[in-house]
Amino acid sequence: MKITLPIALALSLLLHAGCNSLEDIPSDNPDDDIPDTEVTDSTEVKDTIPPIDSSAIEKPDVPPVISGELSDPGLLYVWDGSVIPEITVHITEDEWNRLLLRYDEFSHNVDYFHADFTYRKGDETFFIEDGGLRLRGNTSRRRPEGRPGELHNSKDPDWHHCHFGINFRKYHKDSDHTIKGIRKVNLKWFKDDPCYVRELYCYDLFRRYGIWTAAYSTYCRLWIDVEGDSNPVYYGVYNMIEPIDDEFIERRVEGMFKKEDGFLWKCCHNGNKADLNGTDGDFAPDLDNGINYTYEFKGDEEDFAEAEAQLKDFILKLSGKGEESFYKWIQEVCDVEFLLKTYAVNVAVGMWDDHWNNGNNFYLYFNTRDKYDYEFFFIPYDYDNTLGTSNTYDPARQNPYDWGNDGLLMERLMRFDDFKAIYRDALKELADPARQLFHPDASIPRVLDWQEKISPYVFNGTGEDISIYDKPGSWGHYGHYRLMTDGSDNFFRVKTETINNMK
Repeated sequence: MKITLPIALALSLLLHAGCNSLEDIPSDNPDDDIPDTEVTDSTEVKDTIPPIDSSAIEKPDVPPVISGELSDPGLLYVWDGSVIPEITVHITEDEWNRLLLRYDEFSHNVDYFHADFTYRKGDETFFIEDGGLRLRGNTSRRRPEGRPGELHNSKDPDWHHCHFGINFRKYHKDSDHTIKGIRKVNLKWFKDDPCYVRELYCYDLFRRYGIWTAAYSTYCRLWIDVEGDSNPVYYGVYNMIEPIDDEFIERRVEGMFKKEDGFLWKCCHNGNKADLNGTDGDFAPDLDNGINYTYEFKGDEEDFAEAEAQLKDFILKLSGKGEESFYKWIQEVCDVEFLLKTYAVNVAVGMWDDHWNNGNNFYLYFNTRDKYDYEFFFIPYDYDNTLGTSNTYDPARQNPYDWGNDGLLMERLMRFDDFKAIYRDALKELADPARQLFHPDASIPRVLDWQEKISPYVFNGTGEDISIYDKPGSWGHYGHYRLMTDGSDNFFRVKTETINNMK
């Protein structure tokens, strides 16, 4: 059965006429939810995902995901994608209103608000009492309900998709306030990604290629239960991502970061680019004040001066060393091959809003506190604007050797022929059909498999993003790229051709 446009519009009107939830989207068997349905909107009908016949999809024998040697049981449980977890946020009306009004005061606040959480995965259910809920996002941050100044409206709610952060242990530092030891998760809605797949695909590709510095991610389903409402509102399918914090480092110490007592920095474009070219940017500890800094220290405030001295010395050496001295030094302070393989994935997926091109979206971890003696690691971050979504150069056809001119780390590495060869060979390895990594013959079935899993659950109570269709973000300049079908406009196909033409 197909839900036609008039029926879809009627359902949408019904939702906004006072229903807080979709009674036909229960949380158990997907076969009982919306059998064989396809929900479309009025503007993107022709590109909506067709009904999926999984038996007709040619699926290669895909190698298992490589995860380095991570064995943390909580990580492997929470981010195991074989079962879609379901999260319900239970919050009082007073606390929800506090969240809304605080957004009006300062939209980029990082305040947590008290909430309970039900986490269900298959036959297991966890209930976390009195954890923390906050809003997340930079340019994508939104008010989750209504307009500025409005309080919760239980009779005629106006819900909006937004990003959330959950800290189960915010107010109670014990093991009962975790999911098998996991204390935090980040929940991102699929903003500007009607394919519902871009960021999830990218983090998955990092892991398939053995890049253990990448965060884990998987789908989840989200409900918001405001106390006093007749039913929770179903917010739809979200991307649940592993936060990059001290626990992220601890999970990867043995054989990876090697040490956990070093310094972690978040690096972003806040008006000043995090290009590692000079020390004019903002250096500051994370003060939980909602202000973005070019280089934000994710550690204890009393350690900031020591960490700042180390990072600034690193930046000065990166920019000031002569070629021969740099070549020797960079191999002493990092695994250059691993770094270049990390960046090969970054460029393969078309991540333009990055260190190299835009001075944005990465973390650095220095694994000791010593100002001079350390190993640093580049941690990739924030991959929703990828796979054809771009407002700068063509992300599939841009020369991978000329990805940007702002990120000094990559600019300097590309001056050496042996480093360029490592980078080129990594890209070609990703594009090799035999490796079943980035090549379209592996990527398209992977995308369709994921969409088959979530398609019954996409329609949601916000009335937003209620269908899957094959386009990049609407604001980008390359709207012709596709992920779900092969051909001359398939991003994986065009990018593979670009990679194969590298000399």
